[in-house]
Amino acid sequence: MGAPLTRSSFDRDVLVVARDLLGRVVRHETADGVVAVRLTEVEAYAGESDPGSHAFRGPTPRTRVMFGPPGHAYVYFSYGMHWCMNLVCGPAGTASAVLLRAGEVVDGLDLARARRTAARRDVDLARGPARLTQALGVDRAQDGVDVCSGGALTVLPGAPVGDAEVAWGPRVGVAGAGAPTPWRVFLVNEPTVSAYRVGGRRSPTRTT
Repeated sequence: MGAPLTRSSFDRDVLVVARDLLGRVVRHETADGVVAVRLTEVEAYAGESDPGSHAFRGPTPRTRVMFGPPGHAYVYFSYGMHWCMNLVCGPAGTASAVLLRAGEVVDGLDLARARRTAARRDVDLARGPARLTQALGVDRAQDGVDVCSGGALTVLPGAPVGDAEVAWGPRVGVAGAGAPTPWRVFLVNEPTVSAYRVGGRRSPTRTT
């Protein structure tokens, strides 16, 4: 899969990074083994200029990683139940980040299945941001980890994805002023992409 992405890959505009992450592979090595997920769906968040971002109202203890240098993981607890992982991008201080929404398990399938016993199909193992972190074995311990350092959590090149395979649309489950922003980017006709949901309502379609 090649060497991990360098910091310069993340030190760019959040929309450029989001598009570029499709087809990349997130690999996490733990004491239990290795799981790797090819990214099929992500969402961009532009820090203090974006009302949909956690960083919109400035730095907090929770979001401090977002205001740091690019190429680090921002992991947060969602709804008191699940972990979600973002990759920080852009210059330090901008707090831009890309939420990893969904992917396909390409290594460590048996371990991912053991972690995701509720999944009825392999395409559901990392279909959604909370499922993705569970399959990878990511939690608070990975908050702030440098994914460019060649450590246990890395982002690998994977295979390139052509523009004809990509679609953009509104972000999932975002309410308020940030709701209509079309910064969710995903692979079309890809079964691992999560179902589109508007402000808490779920739709069976994934349109742009």
